[in-house]
Amino acid sequence: MAKYSFKNDYSEGAHEQILNALSSINLNQDEGYGKDKYCKEAINLIRKKIQNPKADIHFVFGGTQANLIVISSILKPYESVIAATTGHIAVHEAGAIESTGHKINTIEAKDGKLKVEDIESVLNFHTDEHMVKPKAIFISNSTEIGSIYSKKELEEISKFCRKNKLYLYLDGARLGSALTSEKNDLTISEIAKLVDVFYIGGTKNGALFGEAIVILNDELKENFRFYLKQKGALLAKGRILGVQFLELFKDDLFFDLAKHANKMASKLARGIKKQNYDFLTEPVSNQIFPILPNNLIEKLNQKYGFYIWCKVDDKNSAIRLVTSWATKEEYVNQFIEDLK
Repeated sequence: MAKYSFKNDYSEGAHEQILNALSSINLNQDEGYGKDKYCKEAINLIRKKIQNPKADIHFVFGGTQANLIVISSILKPYESVIAATTGHIAVHEAGAIESTGHKINTIEAKDGKLKVEDIESVLNFHTDEHMVKPKAIFISNSTEIGSIYSKKELEEISKFCRKNKLYLYLDGARLGSALTSEKNDLTISEIAKLVDVFYIGGTKNGALFGEAIVILNDELKENFRFYLKQKGALLAKGRILGVQFLELFKDDLFFDLAKHANKMASKLARGIKKQNYDFLTEPVSNQIFPILPNNLIEKLNQKYGFYIWCKVDDKNSAIRLVTSWATKEEYVNQFIEDLK
């Protein structure tokens, strides 16, 4: 019997509505490179959702590609980006940012979230032209360890960035999960008012693939398509991305799928808590990190796929369990029973 995977939220393909939509337009002829009617409709729909008719929106294939293109496009050669040590650009992108000649200033951040004092400490250290000049702030919502930013936290960072002329960039690979969390008090339109640029993740929320880069700051809009082309992101069949985001946002499928992922994660977390196990971080999104005895982890790993995140002590480790838009409740129930 194959293991049921809780490794990530992209083990499955795509939601049926998206596959049907792609199939229905398969033989339709249209313009290339994101100039088609589906991309245009999706862009207008997202602009309405974020309540910003002037936002520039570009569709790309994946999250690492989005981070690489955005960050390299907004920084001068001597400028750097600040991120948490757990940040995706610092850990899981094979040095993509560094390959463009930009340093990442990493900070040990509690719960994977940056705070104003963290950012300020980096600025205070970099004092002259013998060092890189920190210019961009990279945050994720939800973060790489499942936490989410509150409205107050994001407002504080945004205010500090604007005061200090720093660009604020939000990685939204799992933005759907963050926005539909029971603990969330932010809307997507509020995020659009507080950051300079962010992206909406489709790959990890029901799309076959694709992310939507949303540029709010006018300074960062000019010639962005040249960066897309240079980095191999200006797809000839760009309509394949547009159709997916059109389907995700026309009837709020994007949020419905994220709610299901969170619901499954919440049920898992409650079942684990009932067995008196603790968590590395508070479970609030579709990534949860229970701390379990190593011998129990070994037994569970015979039936389920998951990552061992870190060693806690000689006898216990934290594992990462990720639920998706397609996670079956029967396997969540079975995991809880097997845990007992």
